[in-house]
Amino acid sequence: MGILQHEITRRTVIAGTGGLVVSFSLGRAFAQAPAPTPPAATPPAPPASLPGSLDDDRFLDSWIRIDPDNSVTVFTGKAELGQGIRTALLQVAAEELEVDPQEIKFVTADTGRTPNEGFTAGSQSMQNSGTAIRNAAAQVRALLLAEAAKRFGTAPAELRAENKSVLAKDGRSATYGELVSGQMLHVEAQPQSALKQPGTFRVMGKPLPRVDIPAKVTGRPAYVHDLRMDGMLHARVVRPPSPAATLTELDQGAAEGMPGVISVVRDGNFLAVVAEKEFQAVSAMRALAAAARWQERDTLPDQTTLPAVLQGLEREVGTVAEAGALSSNGKVFEATYTRPYQIHGSIGPSCAVAHMKADGTLDVWSHTQGVFPDRGAIAEMLAMPEEKVHVIHMEGSGCYGHNGADDAAGDAALIASKIPGKPVRVQWMREQEHSWEPYGPAMLMKVSATLDGQGKIASWAYDLWSNTHSTRPGGAGALLAARHKAQAFQPEPAELRISPSGNGDRNANPLYAIPNKRVLWHFLPDMPLRVSALRALGGYANVFAIESTIDELALMAEADPVEFRLSHMEDPRARAVIELAAERFGWDKAQMPRNRGRGFAFARYKNLAAYLAVAMEAEVEPETGRVRIVRVVSAIDSGEIVNPDGIRNQTEGGILQSISWTLYEAVAFDRTRITSTDWSSYPILRFASVPDSVEVHIIERPGEPFLGTGEAAQGPAAAAVANAIRNATGKRLYDLPFTRERIRNAVGRA
Repeated sequence: MGILQHEITRRTVIAGTGGLVVSFSLGRAFAQAPAPTPPAATPPAPPASLPGSLDDDRFLDSWIRIDPDNSVTVFTGKAELGQGIRTALLQVAAEELEVDPQEIKFVTADTGRTPNEGFTAGSQSMQNSGTAIRNAAAQVRALLLAEAAKRFGTAPAELRAENKSVLAKDGRSATYGELVSGQMLHVEAQPQSALKQPGTFRVMGKPLPRVDIPAKVTGRPAYVHDLRMDGMLHARVVRPPSPAATLTELDQGAAEGMPGVISVVRDGNFLAVVAEKEFQAVSAMRALAAAARWQERDTLPDQTTLPAVLQGLEREVGTVAEAGALSSNGKVFEATYTRPYQIHGSIGPSCAVAHMKADGTLDVWSHTQGVFPDRGAIAEMLAMPEEKVHVIHMEGSGCYGHNGADDAAGDAALIASKIPGKPVRVQWMREQEHSWEPYGPAMLMKVSATLDGQGKIASWAYDLWSNTHSTRPGGAGALLAARHKAQAFQPEPAELRISPSGNGDRNANPLYAIPNKRVLWHFLPDMPLRVSALRALGGYANVFAIESTIDELALMAEADPVEFRLSHMEDPRARAVIELAAERFGWDKAQMPRNRGRGFAFARYKNLAAYLAVAMEAEVEPETGRVRIVRVVSAIDSGEIVNPDGIRNQTEGGILQSISWTLYEAVAFDRTRITSTDWSSYPILRFASVPDSVEVHIIERPGEPFLGTGEAAQGPAAAAVANAIRNATGKRLYDLPFTRERIRNAVGRA
C-alpha cells in the first residue's frame, strides 16, 4: 500500500484512464490531502450540422435500406396527407440512388420503422425530409461506388450507378445487393454530399403520376377507414353535447341489450359503445345518447361581440417586428379586420383502429400528422411505456392541419385497452367532427399605415389578437378521450412564442420595404373554443389584412396595385412571382365591366418559404350578394422543382380552399353549444361556385433549396378575393367570411 501511495503523483493522475480511476479511489480511501485537480478536459466539439432531418436521425440506414436480394427501401417520418408527398419524396430518392421509382419500397410515418420527424406540417416535408432523403441517397450511392471501386480495383470516378447496379467501363458490374454487406450503411451521414446537378436529372423536375392514386380510384384499401382485420369490433363514442357538459345520469341497460353489442365503455365523461358490426354500433350509440343526462353550463362567448371578447382575453403582448419610429405624418389609413373560428371540414370523418395485444403492446392505425407525438400522448393517457405503443400512419380523408385524427386514435386506444385481444375501429359521426375537432382560431387585426408625399409607405403599425395556433399532442391533455376520463388530463398551458416561422403571428410582418414599423401579437392564452393548427395558421388572416391594406394604400397613392407592390419590394424572387402573375393574367388598367372586378395579392409564406402571387377576376351580384370567382392566375416559386404536377395540385387546392373560407365558412355557436354541426349550417364551396379556370405558373429554380408549397396560397387567395370585390363594388369588406348578407349590406340592395 505504501508503494502505491508513493506512486500517486500528478504524472500518474493524468497518465491514462486507468490511472485516473485508481488515484481518486485511493485518495478518498486514505482521507489524506486532496488529490491535485486534473486539468479541465476539453469538451468534445458538437457534431457538425447535417442537412434537413438528417440532423435528428444521423445514420444512413435510418433512411435507406438495401437488402441482399437487391431490394431498396426508403423511409420517411413524414405522412402522406393527400398532398402528394409520397410521390415527391420517392422521386428524390430515385434520382440520387439511380433507381427507377417503381423499384423502391417506400415506408412512411411508423413509430416502429421510420425516423422521428415530428409532425407533417408547415409545408416542411420537402425542406426537412426531402433534403434528408436526397443527401442520404447521394451518400449511399457514393458508398456503393467506393465499394465497387475497391472490388474492381479502379477509381470510383471510372464507375457509374444505374438501375440498382454499379457498372464499370469494361463491362463488369455488381448489384447494390451484392455490394452492401453487414453494417456498411450504418454510418453517420456527412455534412456534404455529391448531389446530382439539375442538368443530369432523370426523375426530379418531371411530372410523375401520384403513386397513391390508383388504389383510391379503383376501390382498393387506401384509407384507415378501409382497414378491416380479423375479429375487428366497431365502436362509436357518445360525445358530450357541449364543451363544459358533465355526465350526471346514465341508463345503459337498453343499449347493452341491443343486437351485437359487446360492451358499453364509460370512464368519467368518456362514453362509448362497442359492437360486432358498424351499424349496430351506430344504433347503440343513438340509444346510449338518448339515455344519457348531462349538466351543461354557458361557457362560450357571445358570438355577436367576438372581436371585443378577443380583446378582453389579452394577457400578454409580444413584439413580432420593430424598426424605426412610427409616424402619422402624411395620409393615414386605418382598419380593423376579423376572422371567425373555422373548421378543417374533412369530407370524411376521423377514424382509427387500435389493438391491445396479449403481450401488452398496443398497435394504433391513425391518419395523425405526427405518429411519434401521438404515441407519446396515448402512452401517457394509458400509463403505458412509450415503447409498448406502436402508431402506424394510414391515410385519412384530408386534414389541412390538426383535425380529429389524433382524437380518434385516442378514442380507439382507450376503448381497445378495455377490450384486449380484439382490434377496435372507431369512426366519428359528422356532427362530432364539426363540433369537436380543433378549430382554426378567431383573430382580430388592426392596421394603421401612413403614406409619405411620394406615395410610399412611411409607417406601419399592425396589432393582432389571437390564441396559439397549435395545441397538437403535446401530451395526453391534447386528446379528447384523456380530457373526458374520470382522472382527466388537462391541456398544456398555451405560451406566447415568437419564432421565425410564426404561429398566430405567421406572416404578420410584411415582406415589403417599410422603414418604420411595429408588429405586435396580443396573446390570448384562454381558448373559449378548442383550437389548433388550421392550414397556414395565422398566415391566412394576416396576409388577408395586410394585402387588403396594401390595395387601399395603392388607391390613396393613385397607383396601380401591382406597380405599388413592386415599388415596395426589394426581394428579386418576390418581384418575379408578382410580375409573372400579372403578366399571365393580363393585368392592365382597363375598366372592368359593371359588377366585375380584379384583385391581386402576394406573400412569401412564413417570409421564408414559397413565394406566391395571385390575380383574380370576380363577379358580384348586388341583388343576391353572391360572389363568383371567374378566373384565377397564380405564380409560385417553391425552389427546386421535384414534381411540377404536385406543386400545381397543391396550389390549386389551396386557392379553392381559401376561396371557400373567405366566402362561406364560419363556426356558429350559442353560449353553450356549437350549432354549425352539418354542411347546411357550415356551408363550403360547392362545384357550381368553382372558378371557370385556375392557372398555376411555376418559376423554375434549379439547384435552389426546397421551399415547400402546401400553404402558400391561403393568404394571398383570400386577399385577392377581397380586393376583387373592392374593385367590383367600391366597397371594402373587413370581416371574414364575405357572406351574401354582408355583401348585400355593404353594396346596398338594388
